[in-house]
Amino acid sequence: MTSIVIPAHNEGRVIGRLLDALLADTSVSGPDIVVVCNGCTDDTARVAAGRGDRVRVIEIPTPSKHQALRVGDEHAKGFPRLYVDADVVVGAGDIRALVGALERNPELLAAAPGRDIPLAGCAWPVRAYYRVWQRLPAVREGLFGRGVIAVTEPGHARLAALPPLMADDLAASLAFGPGERRVVEAARVVVRPPRTWSDLIRRRVRAATSSAEFERYQAARRAEAPESESVSVSKGAPERAPEPVSEQTARTGTADLRALLWARPALLPGVVVFVVAALAARRGSRKAIRDQDFSTWLRDESSRQG
Repeated sequence: MTSIVIPAHNEGRVIGRLLDALLADTSVSGPDIVVVCNGCTDDTARVAAGRGDRVRVIEIPTPSKHQALRVGDEHAKGFPRLYVDADVVVGAGDIRALVGALERNPELLAAAPGRDIPLAGCAWPVRAYYRVWQRLPAVREGLFGRGVIAVTEPGHARLAALPPLMADDLAASLAFGPGERRVVEAARVVVRPPRTWSDLIRRRVRAATSSAEFERYQAARRAEAPESESVSVSKGAPERAPEPVSEQTARTGTADLRALLWARPALLPGVVVFVVAALAARRGSRKAIRDQDFSTWLRDESSRQG
């Protein structure tokens, strides 16, 4: 049985639209849906429970996405398993497309849907930013920034080995090699962007901070790898080869932007906005990175309106 785990912290305004889309398939054999309300002080649990018996609601007192995912795993019934953010919208047919891709391709461990970002109602700089961001190679090919990831049981084991990280979706995407993950364009998810420039910068500061934490994690893993290998050699052949440290990155370089401009010169204003946003995010994240504050979540509320 396919299971869907939805961690939710104060998402009462938006979780209903996600659950309605998931429940549009009236089949009694539909997916197992577990909503884990973590540290909620609003009506998230009531809204989710109001969708009927097909939605199981678990409440925990700690506002922690990582803990909510682990608790969801304890209650989920089967695989493939999907982790879905409460503020996106993905439908029952899209879930079937993701599950089908994993079942038809045994080499795949993880899959995510194509991303639709509705820009109507957003400030001009936000629209310009996302017109560039969506075209970047790492953004097109990675599983991050979609709010949905589907994994097989072996893929789940890969994710379960990750530590708590602010950039959980980036870490999840880079936990799989290019041949192990796939963006399934036949499946779609609606990801609502921030509407204002200030909320965009808040989101980008969070991304810059979380990326720094993830890169420190990668560096620590690389530093540990030689020591682990030497210990294994001294004790004889290990029972299982150590998991390789991912060298992948999702950073955007100047070469990416130059290539984009070469192919689409009309995007020049958007590239300028993108660079300004990146510089503002880098500046805004310095204190958190210096203080190693990787827990303060700069939440964007404008994308949750309506």
